[in-house]
Amino acid sequence: MTGRQQRSSSPRPFHRNPVVRVLCTVTAGASVVTGCGVLPGGPGGSREPVTVMTWAPEGTAATNMPGMPAMAKAYARWVNAAGGIDGHELRVLTCNERNTSAGAADCARLAAKKDVTAVVGSYSQHGDAFMAPLEAAGIPYLGGYGIAEREFSSFVSYPVNGGQAALLAGNGMQLAGECDRVSIVRPDTITGDAMPELLNSGLSRGGGGGKDGGETGGGGGDKATDIRAAEDATDYTDSAERARENASDGCVTAVLGDRTETFFDSYRRLSDDGGNIRISSVLGSVGQPLVDRTGGSKGLFEGAYVTGWYPQASDPAWGPMRDVIREHAFGDDSIDPADPGVQTTWIAYTALKSVVESIGRDTISSATFSHALDKGAKVETGGLTPTLRWRYEDMLGSPGFPRIVNSEVTFQVVREGRLVSLKDGFVDVRGTLSDAGPSA
Repeated sequence: MTGRQQRSSSPRPFHRNPVVRVLCTVTAGASVVTGCGVLPGGPGGSREPVTVMTWAPEGTAATNMPGMPAMAKAYARWVNAAGGIDGHELRVLTCNERNTSAGAADCARLAAKKDVTAVVGSYSQHGDAFMAPLEAAGIPYLGGYGIAEREFSSFVSYPVNGGQAALLAGNGMQLAGECDRVSIVRPDTITGDAMPELLNSGLSRGGGGGKDGGETGGGGGDKATDIRAAEDATDYTDSAERARENASDGCVTAVLGDRTETFFDSYRRLSDDGGNIRISSVLGSVGQPLVDRTGGSKGLFEGAYVTGWYPQASDPAWGPMRDVIREHAFGDDSIDPADPGVQTTWIAYTALKSVVESIGRDTISSATFSHALDKGAKVETGGLTPTLRWRYEDMLGSPGFPRIVNSEVTFQVVREGRLVSLKDGFVDVRGTLSDAGPSA
């Protein structure tokens, strides 16, 4: 897959303050300490700065996404070095939401207190906790990771991908033609509770889960076996045994975020039962770094199926992002260009830049920004996604995921130790998501 050409722009210059200032640490609530790293800039420009926030969990016992706020700050260094976005200095606040509902709510309240234009490229599974404060303040949530259901129903949310829902539905379609039986290992959380139904919808639409099924059949075969697991466990032997036993000679797919590695470590330690089971997951739970750490072509993941949102990490369309990381991340090893969180943040900030340029005003508020999105601001991402627009007619409209505007996924496979495309181009799971219904 190759990307389409991205429109270039010549932003208007702003004046920099020669004195570099460091923003002090801010306490957000009694339990969460938030490092709000703001890129320095000075007065004197003809246009007001645009201040945004990016949050993600860091240093927790479950899923961590430090690359997302790090990517946001690198992006800001890049655009500011070239004069900002249409003459606006981009200021980025960051917040550690600590993978808790209290932490997510604290980050959202801090965003409101700081009067940010938008929250951009962030990760949190606690949608009910963070979306309410954003809605009350009228702050748009642009390009969240897509793991919280509220990201696809709230009127202030503008997603750039189909979220975890699209990945699970796509994973089911990807496995349908290969697996007679499927076990899904997923977190025992509210977010995890939606996963089996989404996977089952994909299995059904992909041909019912049988090896003879096509990709558009809707055959209605057996449902996947649902294996609940603690999202912060240090050993998954019991879950691995149950998953393998119920999958028989089919497939085991695991979607546990950072703990997916721990699960498959337990899985590979099981005694050989003579079966022939294929393993699978989604990007964000399995990626190239994990494949590398576990032996590459000699490891467990050789031949594994993986469903993603975007083109493979080696696709030339990621070239501009890689250039920015190389030149402006200052060797920050938390920014992995193959990480879908980093990729989503890049796409979200690409959207931010495009929308700000389309507004063409000296001052851009959250209301101005939301209005531009609602009225059809168009975003090209250089082939990483379809054209993005958030008008009513662009949205999926499904009861479960009404605000999805990008329902495309990619099918990938590990070959010779590298994640590569299994199928050229994108696969649209719009119909599969509609089949999943509001209960998903």
